Amino acid sequence: MSPTSRPLRKLGFLTIGLFDEADPRRGHESTLEIIELGERLGFDSAWVRHRHLQYGISSPVAVLAAASQRTHRIELGTAVIPLGWENPLRLAEDLATVDILSGGRLNPGVSVGPPMHYDQVKGALYPDTAETEDFGYTRVGRLLDGVRGKPVTGFQGVEGFEVFSERVQPHSPGLGGRLWYGGGSLGSARWAGENAMNFLTSSVVKAEGQETAGPADFAGIQLSHIRAFRAHHPDGEAARVSQGLVVIPTDSASPAQRAKYEEYAAKRAPRTASPQGPARLMFAPDLVGTSEELVERLHAHAAFREVDEVAFALPFTFGHEDYVQILTDMATRLGPALGWQPAG
Repeated sequence: MSPTSRPLRKLGFLTIGLFDEADPRRGHESTLEIIELGERLGFDSAWVRHRHLQYGISSPVAVLAAASQRTHRIELGTAVIPLGWENPLRLAEDLATVDILSGGRLNPGVSVGPPMHYDQVKGALYPDTAETEDFGYTRVGRLLDGVRGKPVTGFQGVEGFEVFSERVQPHSPGLGGRLWYGGGSLGSARWAGENAMNFLTSSVVKAEGQETAGPADFAGIQLSHIRAFRAHHPDGEAARVSQGLVVIPTDSASPAQRAKYEEYAAKRAPRTASPQGPARLMFAPDLVGTSEELVERLHAHAAFREVDEVAFALPFTFGHEDYVQILTDMATRLGPALGWQPAG
């Protein structure tokens, strides 16, 4: 192990939860089975992505409510809920409800910005307020206030037979400390730290302030975000950061699976060569190999050496049996080789 690496304390995984339009139940059931498997294997956390008007999980809070009744220990997270699609007060109610049902295991991750393809969806999403909606950090602030128990209305008391509260109900103590911000820029890292959130950093960052950037620069950019976050967080170096690279161990994979995984990574590799699009997004290469090979590559990654929590992302389009193999190798080979011990 690199002498500067932090021992891996928490191992999680992230799934997108795809489904067939003709049979959506099977896809959702597969996601729930994968989460159940994660708990049996000792993973610390399971996270789901959020997709709107696509064939992926559109309601992660509802899916995690179901998962909370089929698991007992594993933490359940969202990575991430795009708040441009949400009413923060209503979302705060849903999150608190699921957190209580789970016994305090929910880890909601959120992000800001206009909804994807906003011009095409704003008429359905915000027919009367599309031009005045605020998609900035104030939207997260409203969610934080609701979850953390601050008053959201000036009215409380008894009216007839009904009792009203000035704050979001139910209130789940502790949930406010388990809110994560999914960020890929220095600005978002600083904001998350200043507002005492936890920080999710993934396989996408912005190449800010650099005329040119290549694959080797990704880790350095991500490292700068982690350090900026902790520099602005009241907990300093103890502030929680989770890294979410795509990591695919092949130890027990069949030859056909190995070929599929390598082909997947190769097709996605060109986007890692330079910043992409007007936002100059940098993508991390997908990591495919045996646990021994992956340990070496991760310990060479400057940002990985700075964290002790990960939520490795499962590839989007693989089959259920592939996820079983990948998660089993993560929990039984890769994780222990990184110094992690299974929970429970």
